[in-house]
Amino acid sequence: MTTLVIGANGQIGKQFCELAQQAGTSIKAMVRSEEQALWFNDHGIDTVVADLEGEFEHAFEGCDQVVFTAGSGPHTGPDKTLMVDLFGAIRTADIAKQKGLSRYIMISAMRAEQPLEAPEKMRPYMAAKFAADAHLRNSGVPYVILKPGRLTDEAASQQFASSIDEAGDNQISRANVAHALLHVVQSPDVVNQEYLLLDGKRSIEELIG
Repeated sequence: MTTLVIGANGQIGKQFCELAQQAGTSIKAMVRSEEQALWFNDHGIDTVVADLEGEFEHAFEGCDQVVFTAGSGPHTGPDKTLMVDLFGAIRTADIAKQKGLSRYIMISAMRAEQPLEAPEKMRPYMAAKFAADAHLRNSGVPYVILKPGRLTDEAASQQFASSIDEAGDNQISRANVAHALLHVVQSPDVVNQEYLLLDGKRSIEELIG
């Protein structure tokens, strides 16, 4: 089974790709340019050049499931949020349905269900995630939605929690999200499930069956 990774050059995506390559998990990293592809090629990771804001259907060739970990980033405007986090995610679900992919694994966000509870500058992003997640649930594609809390750059502890009460905080390292994502990718029987991800004290196997 080969997994297409959309957003492979992002902070979570790149860490996930490296973990997957080390684990012998077949992936294809979707990147926007040949320049971005160099790092992945140097690490022995298959790549495809495609633009999430343009035509990218060809990237799905030979893939069985898709991971969406793309993000417009905190320094872009609402236009990129609409085109990447909302419309890009929706188009990905539609293509996955059309091509009969086995799963769509979405990296969403903890506050996606309540955008107005997020900090003001994050509300457009959370609203985009809210709508993209809703479209995925109704797309007919088997899915898994991972909802990490506030992201940090701490090292991977590989220890998780599924609620703020359990975690005592609302944060998780990007490295831990990458490890959780690898577990889901390697667990094909996990379908139509949603998980809040925070740093904690449980293994990912305890959190996600």
